[in-house]
Amino acid sequence: MTVVIPELPLLSLAPDELELLTALRSDLLNQRFKLELLDAYFNGEQVVRDLGISIPPQLKTLHTVIGWPRIGVESLEERLDLEAFRWADGSDARDLEEIAESNDLYDEASLAHLDALTYGREYVSVGSGEDGDPPLITFESPLDMTMFWDARLRLATAALRESVEDGVRIATLYLPDQTVYAAEADGGWEVFDRDIHNLGIVPVLRMANRQRTADRIGKSEITPEVMSITDAACRRLMGIEVAAEFFGAPQRYILGASESAFQDAEGNAKSAWETYIGRVLALERDEDGQVPTVGAFTAHDPSGQTKIIDLYARIMASQLSVAPHVLGYTSDNPASADAIRFADNRQVKKAERRIRRFSAAHRDAMRLALWFRDGEPPPKERRIECVWRNPATPTVAAQVDAATKLVQTGILPADSDVALEMAGFTEEQRRRVAAERRRAQGTVLLERLTQTAPGQQEIEGADGDEGL
Repeated sequence: MTVVIPELPLLSLAPDELELLTALRSDLLNQRFKLELLDAYFNGEQVVRDLGISIPPQLKTLHTVIGWPRIGVESLEERLDLEAFRWADGSDARDLEEIAESNDLYDEASLAHLDALTYGREYVSVGSGEDGDPPLITFESPLDMTMFWDARLRLATAALRESVEDGVRIATLYLPDQTVYAAEADGGWEVFDRDIHNLGIVPVLRMANRQRTADRIGKSEITPEVMSITDAACRRLMGIEVAAEFFGAPQRYILGASESAFQDAEGNAKSAWETYIGRVLALERDEDGQVPTVGAFTAHDPSGQTKIIDLYARIMASQLSVAPHVLGYTSDNPASADAIRFADNRQVKKAERRIRRFSAAHRDAMRLALWFRDGEPPPKERRIECVWRNPATPTVAAQVDAATKLVQTGILPADSDVALEMAGFTEEQRRRVAAERRRAQGTVLLERLTQTAPGQQEIEGADGDEGL
């Protein structure tokens, strides 16, 4: 008699879960090479292709770096500052702030934005907190995470995160009803935990950059054009390095000299370097009494190469939507303040578009966190807003002037929080201003009560005398 003992779902993956995990791992590995290439360009570690024409074999290991891709990505990310979450109806947002602060969300969001711009996408996962702690919101690199996407519902159907902890490969499989944690063991996977949340949706979101209707995964700011121009500029820099090795000192020539001019006092031939560095050449006249002719070839001028690099900088500036001076391009006539602001207009618009797209991921992550905490989704009519710093970075005087005019015309009340926001005050500063206003109002009310109390006592005393 054979007794069949069913496998406990807590200790092993179900066949459909194993199949899904294998498919997701395959997708993750297929995308990793492209992502690592983008990461290499961001870090200046890309291998520049040598055309094999002007670089000698001895200088094949020479590596030149130009950090234009990193400058372009970081200049855009620096305009994306998430400051706070709030309810659109103006109600108390302490619950949102508690979740954000417990997850260090504002600092982590900066890292997420940088990865999304570099790789084209970033992932946000939400899970239950431990021992009554607030829910966990973590940002995951696409180097370690991937998902399957339902284009019609615009939701994830499954997601996988892979990591190595203490030499053990850990896989986290996100499903609509649960999150499965498994460790690689003996060529298979051993489940060590399951978070049964029964949400009905996968608690993973994708923060995509430069999406299109046919491409919801997203594209990096380091485009093929950016990579091509970076490689070309690096080759120009390498050419300058090679020229410095070969033509750093001008070549000389001597016509009509005898062989003894290239020998030392003992009659031994001097080395080429000794002959070259000799500052004083003592040359004898020949038998006809003629002095040998000494001259030098024109030294190498790198200005031609630098002009080409300046051209590449201007082309790169148009690709990255930054002012040319940000990439090191200079001209005899420096740009005016208006010209610099005009050059920044396109990047400001790009930042505003990224804010709109990234806000959706942040809002949905916060709603999922509330769902984990309360056991039910928050009402749809209660919208969550993300507060961002102004990406245009105008001057403080210009912001205050605009807010003052709105208050003077009666469009905004003087004590409006919106006016403070337009004036450039941060969320924390606006809370402090509101607290100081309440304190000032309480002080004024107390002074009024103090002033009116003696008068009331006199009236009450007079009324009492009349009654007697």
